[in-house]
Amino acid sequence: MPNGAATAHLLHPKLSTTLREGYGLEDLRKDALAGLTVAIVALPLSMAIAVASGVGPERGVATAVVGGFVVSALGGTRYQIGGPAGAFIVLVAATVSRFGIEGLLLTVLMSGLMLTLLGLLRLGGLIRHIPHAVTVGFTGAIAVTILASQLKDLGGLTLAGPEPGPLLPKLAALVQALPTVHPASVLTGVAVAGLIFWLRRVRPTWPGMLIAVVLASLVAAAPHVGLETVGDRFGAMPRGLPMPRLPAMSWRLALAVLPAAISFTLLGAVESLLSAKVADSMTGRVHRSSMELIAQGLANVASPMFGGVSVTGTIARTATNIRAGARSPLAGIFHAVFLLAFILVAGSLAGFVPLAALAGVLVVVAWNMAEKAEFIRLLRDWRGPGAVLAATFGLTLVKDLTTGILAGCAVAVVLAVAKRVRAGRGPRSTQRPSL
Repeated sequence: MPNGAATAHLLHPKLSTTLREGYGLEDLRKDALAGLTVAIVALPLSMAIAVASGVGPERGVATAVVGGFVVSALGGTRYQIGGPAGAFIVLVAATVSRFGIEGLLLTVLMSGLMLTLLGLLRLGGLIRHIPHAVTVGFTGAIAVTILASQLKDLGGLTLAGPEPGPLLPKLAALVQALPTVHPASVLTGVAVAGLIFWLRRVRPTWPGMLIAVVLASLVAAAPHVGLETVGDRFGAMPRGLPMPRLPAMSWRLALAVLPAAISFTLLGAVESLLSAKVADSMTGRVHRSSMELIAQGLANVASPMFGGVSVTGTIARTATNIRAGARSPLAGIFHAVFLLAFILVAGSLAGFVPLAALAGVLVVVAWNMAEKAEFIRLLRDWRGPGAVLAATFGLTLVKDLTTGILAGCAVAVVLAVAKRVRAGRGPRSTQRPSL
C-alpha cells in the first residue's frame, strides 16, 4: 500500500481514497472499536474543555459530534480526530466574555471560512514553515493559562466579582479568594488528576479520564459532600443536537470579531496540521495538508450551526485512535456517532459530574500539552531558538496568541537575517589568486 506521499497535493478526502483501495469487514470491526475507544476518551474531555471555555458542556459534546464527523469524512488524513481542544480555551473564553455566545459562534464560522480558503489556495504547506520554537512557546503559554483558569474550580473558590481574563489579575483575584477554599473540591480535583496519571502509567489502555470522572461523580452524589456539579452551574444537559441555524450576523459584529477570527484561524491551522504530522510519524503515512485545512474549515462552519465551538485536530485523541487500531477515517466517524448516542440516551448523567473533577482533567491536559523538556532545551540557546521561544511565550501570556505568534516569527526572521549577514562577513581569504 502506498504511503500517500505521491498524492499529498490532491484536494481529495482520504476517506474516498481508503474506500477505493479496498475495505473489508475486519477493517470495519477495527474502526468501530477504535471509534468507541476514542469516544470514551473524548466525552469527559469535551465537557471539561467547554466548561473551562465559559460555555455549557453540551456545546463541547456538540463540537465533538459535528466537528469530529466532518473532519473524518472530508479530511486529508486517515486518523485525525476533530473536536474541541484545550489550546482554544483561552480564545473561546475571551471571545465569549467580550461578544457573548452569538459573537463566539460568528467568530468560529468566520474562522471556518478562512481555513477553507487557505486550503483551497493550497497554502497548507506554508504552515509547516512556522518555527518550531514558536510552536513550543505558544503551546507552553496556553498550558500555563489553562492551568491558571482551573484554579478556581479546583479549589472551589468564591471570588468577590467576575474572574478576570488576563493572567496576572486572575492570579491576584484567586489569591484574595484563598480564605474561601473548599477542601472537598481540592481533594476531588487532585485525586482525579492523580488517578489519571497513575492509570496512564499502570493501565495505559484503560480510559483513565472517564474512570476518574465517574468515580468523582459517585463521591459527589454522597450526602453532605457539597461539591458543585455541572448541573448546578449549567442545568440539565439537552438530549440530542439542536436544529441547525446560522448565528446572528451583522457587519458591525463581523468587523468587531475579525481579529479573534484570525487568531482562531492561525491556531486552528497550526494545531490541526501539527496533529496530522504526529499521526504521520506514528503510521509512516503522509497527510494532505491543504485538504485537511478545507475539512477543518468546513467543520468550523458546521459546528456553530449546531451550537458548537471551535474545532481542530486533537493530538491526544488522534494518537489514541491510532493506538486503538484504526484503519480509516471511518473510525473518527464512529467516534462522533458514539458520542451522539450517549447524549441521546444518557445525556442527563452529565449533570452529576463535579466541576472540580473536570478541573482535574484539564490539569492533566495542561501538563501533557506543555513540551517541558523541549522548552528547557530551546531556552538554553538565547542567541537562537531561545529568543524566539521567550518572545512567543511571554507575549502569548501577557497579551494574546496572535501577538505571541507574530512576535516569535518576527524574532526568528531577524535572527535568520543576522546569521546570513554574519556569514557573508566571514574571514576573507588572504591568498592571492593563482595566475
